[in-house]
Amino acid sequence: MSDNTLKAVLRQHAENEFAHELAALREADTHARPPNWVLSPWAVRTYLLGGKLDGGIEISPKYIGNARLMEIAISTLATDRALLLYGLPGTAKSWVSEHLAAAISGRSTLIVQGTAGTGEETMRYNWNYAQLIAKGPSHDALIASPIMHAMQHGLIARVEELTRIPADVQDTLITILSEKMLPIPELNTECQAQKGFNLIATANNRDKGVNELSSALKRRFNTVILPIPDTLDEEAAIVDRRVASLGRALELPAEKPALAEIRRIVTIFRELRSGVTADGKTKLKIPTGTLSTAEAISVVGSGMALAAHFGDGSLTARDIASGIIGAVIKDPVQDSVVWKEYLETVVKERSDWKDLYRACREAL
Repeated sequence: MSDNTLKAVLRQHAENEFAHELAALREADTHARPPNWVLSPWAVRTYLLGGKLDGGIEISPKYIGNARLMEIAISTLATDRALLLYGLPGTAKSWVSEHLAAAISGRSTLIVQGTAGTGEETMRYNWNYAQLIAKGPSHDALIASPIMHAMQHGLIARVEELTRIPADVQDTLITILSEKMLPIPELNTECQAQKGFNLIATANNRDKGVNELSSALKRRFNTVILPIPDTLDEEAAIVDRRVASLGRALELPAEKPALAEIRRIVTIFRELRSGVTADGKTKLKIPTGTLSTAEAISVVGSGMALAAHFGDGSLTARDIASGIIGAVIKDPVQDSVVWKEYLETVVKERSDWKDLYRACREAL
């Protein structure tokens, strides 16, 4: 893909967006690499958590949080165990999955997106029906799934939202993960996984329509639970970094939002998630939504677009008010009560939040 094409893409794959960092790490990497890995576990860790290489090259952090969790995830993928990234929606599971695959295999695109309609053929293989009718079952007529392709070439495959997939289709993975082999009975043969193959799955237990994993499938995974960021500063830093990246990708002609504005949004989300104000003095009702870090990023991004195209380019309370309300009020009855009570008892009482209170009242 040419540089001009990459610049026109709305969202680049991790291996393209951070190609310069991955190249620098490959050059500096002198540690032992597992079979078919592009980088060593040490270099993958540096890529995820950030650092400075000899020569002064800065590697930006892709994950801000508990470093030990990333070390466990990386070391799991160096074994014969698959990795399950588990947690609430918006805790960077897909983000971490993508960057792990990019750093280990140099390719993050071998992905199955889990939905209620995902079938076995999406996990295993499909057929070119024109060739199938003309010549019958053959290797030429077989269409490899992303997982099968990863097995054939010793790469990392990804399955997003594993618990959204019907239980009988989920269990297609049991043989792949335990035997490292995919039977192809139509051809009386099999696809054996090459060294370097592994699988990263993501799942959460909060969405409607979740299908629990069978005990047999759970045993094939090493589970790493990604938590909500521990502190306000940590979560605000994540939002700040991701929003900056989003603004560049969308080429928004807006100023970078002030960290103080981001902190207000994150504070609101954290207080409503926990059911208590930051000072611990006021108990709050909890809305039905998750109010994740990802939603905070979305609120700031939407506000930047409003500021850029319908304001002076500077993010204001008026630009973020509707986004906050939309994120909080998922149930128009129950969540409206929660939000109005929070607005009147918390936002209104904070002297430096008067502009946000007025903007939110106008937006209701």
